[in-house]
Amino acid sequence: MKLLVIEDELQLQDSIRISLEKEKFVVDVASDYHSALQKIYAFEYDCIILDILLPFGSGLDILQVLKKEEKPGNIIIISAKDSLDDKITGLEFGADDYMTKPFHNAELNARVKAVMRRKSLDGKNTVSIANVLLDYDERTVTVDQALIDINRKEFDTLSYLVLNKNRLVTHVALAEHVWGDHVEDADNFDFIYSQIKNLRKKLKDCNAGVRIRSVYGVGYKMVEI
Repeated sequence: MKLLVIEDELQLQDSIRISLEKEKFVVDVASDYHSALQKIYAFEYDCIILDILLPFGSGLDILQVLKKEEKPGNIIIISAKDSLDDKITGLEFGADDYMTKPFHNAELNARVKAVMRRKSLDGKNTVSIANVLLDYDERTVTVDQALIDINRKEFDTLSYLVLNKNRLVTHVALAEHVWGDHVEDADNFDFIYSQIKNLRKKLKDCNAGVRIRSVYGVGYKMVEI
């Protein structure tokens, strides 16, 4: 899962990033209004953690941009202003939650998981397709109730394909989602091909009722068989 932290207080930004990465999220960061918009237009995020008071602009303006552009994602406002008006405005503009600084990173992590679960999984902590079950709390995959050996990147890759089942997922979208911004520096997508090859073998070996289909030169589709 890919997250964006928009926070100008660099020490707090770094603390949030490290805490979320320990929870196995891919995390991008932005420190001001303009760099935040650049990231938002360039990438798709599963969750955005957004400060209201930013250099060169307001987090509330970013919320309006997200709404206008119909950008998907879950949004949690973090602000030093414990203002009812700001909370109401933020929620009306499309935010899913509001936290007042200071807060514990553990609470933020829990809020992130909660809003993502509410939207992506309809409040559940698992998702299934055919005889395959993904557990997002335990980060495990079972086929016919038998646990299969899967690493973190493989879980994130499989999860993204499952949540977009029967849809075309491009190489670029998958790489950005699982590996983050530094994918721009990659010369090719060999690392994705290797990941998909491993996943296909593991799913086939345990008789999973799904298949990762290649769309030549473009990407992949997760389909039931």
